[in-house]
Amino acid sequence: ALDDAVAVPEGFTYEAINWLRYAEPAELLFAAVTGSQLDRWYRDNRFCSRCGHPTELGPRSREVVCPECAKITYPKICPGIICGIVDCSEGRERIVLTRYNGRTTALWALVAGFTEIGEPLENTVHREVMEEVGLRVKNLRFYKSQPWSFSDTLLVGFWAEVDGSDEIRVDHEELKEARWFTRDEIPLERTRDRVSMTGEMIEQFRLRGREVLG
Repeated sequence: ALDDAVAVPEGFTYEAINWLRYAEPAELLFAAVTGSQLDRWYRDNRFCSRCGHPTELGPRSREVVCPECAKITYPKICPGIICGIVDCSEGRERIVLTRYNGRTTALWALVAGFTEIGEPLENTVHREVMEEVGLRVKNLRFYKSQPWSFSDTLLVGFWAEVDGSDEIRVDHEELKEARWFTRDEIPLERTRDRVSMTGEMIEQFRLRGREVLG
């Protein structure tokens, strides 16, 4: 959060912010990455978007205020969803995993996406699943939410069952690949991810299978 880089004390190094995904202990990881989100927000709101006047920190809560036109700007929080698409029909226990395009170290993940203005979270699930992998889903079940400060996001996790055809049609503009995985086929590198809700949900399915559907 420094304006200018300073000399690094002996035994320390500068790291990219994504390094925090693997840092320990978890409570310090959370504090550091939340601080980085706040720093980005403060830097992006130094001037009023309405009149251009320099802003000031709010006197009582986390906001910035324009002393010229009184416009209040609250922290940027982008809602988004993560969906574990499961097929437990005919004795199966499978889940859809995807990999994003254009990432050199893309891990297998779940379908995810941001919520549009005026869109309920449940509609986001149906839209993102159809757009990314061409599937219809039913019986949505809320899992949990998680602040994800790396992208200024509040993530909401859902489980869903495939509805009808299980044929995946990949949107190659966004995804490199997507396919069904049985519990035994889930890549081991995903089971070591203890930070992201994606990793947590994949591990829950690997351990519990159809039980995640309630």
